Order: sequence, then C-alpha cells, then structure tokens
Amino acid sequence: MGEFPRRPDLEQLRRRAKDLLRAAKRGDADALAKLHAVSDRVILDSAQLAVAREHGFASWPKLKSEIDRRTIFDSTDVTRLRALLVEHPELAVEEMRNWCDHPRGVSPLGYVAMLRYDTSSGVWRDVAGTGAMARALLDAGAPVDGTPTDPETPLMTAASYGDAEVPQVLIDAGADLDATATPTAGGVPGGTALRHAAVFDMTGVVDILLAAGARDLVQSAAAGDITGMLAADTLEADRVAALRIAAAHARLDVIDQLLAAATPVDGLDCDGSTALHEAAYSGQADSVRHLLANGADPIRRDTRFNSTPLGWCRHGRGEAVPGNGHDEVEQLLAPINP
Repeated sequence: MGEFPRRPDLEQLRRRAKDLLRAAKRGDADALAKLHAVSDRVILDSAQLAVAREHGFASWPKLKSEIDRRTIFDSTDVTRLRALLVEHPELAVEEMRNWCDHPRGVSPLGYVAMLRYDTSSGVWRDVAGTGAMARALLDAGAPVDGTPTDPETPLMTAASYGDAEVPQVLIDAGADLDATATPTAGGVPGGTALRHAAVFDMTGVVDILLAAGARDLVQSAAAGDITGMLAADTLEADRVAALRIAAAHARLDVIDQLLAAATPVDGLDCDGSTALHEAAYSGQADSVRHLLANGADPIRRDTRFNSTPLGWCRHGRGEAVPGNGHDEVEQLLAPINP
C-alpha cells in the first residue's frame, strides 16, 4: 500500500491516474490489470479509483478529502476546516492514515496537537491557530479524550509537544486531567498529561495543567505532598519514579509514605537508576541517610552508566554549585563502598 509524502500533490496523483489510463489504452498488461482489479471499464474514473485503492482509500473522493484535510491542518485554516467538516463530518473523527511520517495513524485532534513539530524539516516552531482548529474538531464530534483504544489522550499528546493553545481548549471542553497513557504508550507509559508536560520540559503546558487542577504523583512528590494519591492500583513504576524525585528534593515524609506503600527502596526508574543514585547526585545527604536506614543498597550500579551512588555523587559535584551537600554524601557512602 502506497504512503503519502509529507507534502502530497493532488495534481501529481491526477497525472498518475492519467498516465495509468494511457498505458492501459496502449494495451500495457500491468496497467490493464490495475484497472480491471477495480472496474471493467478503461476510463479515467477507473484509473483514479485504482490510484485511490493503492493508497488504501475506497474511492478517489475519499483520497482527495484526506489530502485536503491535511493541507488544511498544516495551514491552520479554521474557516476551510469548518467548511470541510460540514461536508464531511466524519473527518473530525476518522484516523489519518497512510502518511509516511505517521505510519501508525493519528487522530485529527492528535495531529493538530503535534503541529508544533514540523515533520517535513524536523524542526520545532510556533504555530498560531491550533486552538481554533481543535475547537472546530470538537464541535464536529471529535472525542475530547480520544477513543478507549488510543495509547494516549489528545491532552497528553498536546502536553508532550508543548502546544499551549490546544490543552486549554481540551480542558475547557472537559478533558480528563487524571487519565493515564497505556503501559505500552511511546511517550510516557502510564503517565498523565501533567507527567508528559513535565518529562518533556513543556513548562507552559505544565502551568496550564496545574492551574486547571491537575495533580500527578511524581510532581506532587517533588512538592512534598502526596496525600490521597496512593491507591492499591498505583503502578509500581509511578511509585518508584515518585520515590526517586522525593529523594532528589529531600522530601523525607514522602519517602516514608512511598516505602510504606511497598515501593521497593532499590526500584529502578525508567533511566535505570535508584532513588539513592538520584539523592547522591543531587547532594541530598538527608535523603541518602534516610534511604540507607531503610535498606537501600549503596553499591548497586545503575543500568545506564554502570555506576554506584557514590559515582553519581562525584559526578553531581562536578555539575552542581558548591555547597550542595556532595561532600557530606561522599562521607556517608565512601566508607561502605568497596
């Protein structure tokens, strides 16, 4: 099945159909086979249908609508988008398929949320008008939280890409702030929209989500208050990530709450390090002392750099401003390292 290029040319596809028709009329066996696979008649409509089928579309008008939709999205022309959705309301919901830069498909809302990243040139840019585009899609029936089979919600996608317009529109439309990505999602598995924004350093979106009342276990652990946020079904990966950031910020009460909730003291975060590694790197002597008292392994090596917490401490000292507690951390760790 043929994929569309990032910047499709409808006229070029029309020429392909005309070339196919001319070849069939000359008796070219391959061209005739392509036309006869979709129709008994050797006419332009049959050639266009054959080209459409090559790209996975049931008809030439369906193919044309898909190209029109992406062209409108890329130009953020909300007037044309609303006109298109009046004529084809299903395009507010139907997944965008067969694009070379989105081979797994993408929802219309998800695509608009990703417009800040130009896939044709691989650069980030500011794009005005995405909020109005998202609002038009919602008005036409696009589900604000996506479908149950989506790995992440449109709000998570917008948070990852740092578009501040789209999240506000989604929040105003009732987007679920507490929804989490699937465990196999490609961005931040199991993470909320707030976690996505924080992981990808999209500060503007973080501020919008916090103002809307979003809470996230890891961010709350950094702030020192996870009251009511631990439940029986809280993922271990989330608890481990929270323990790591609590150690980095010397939130000893939070460390105690997480350990009491059966969080493994030597649990590996997504980068392959433990809370003790992070506490040592950050020069948080109180956290190091607290974790050691709770059984943390001082000679465990991380899986990324194959280094102990003492090694992380020494590396952190070189990157941090003086007086961050690295000397005291070394005094705690050095005697118990081989």
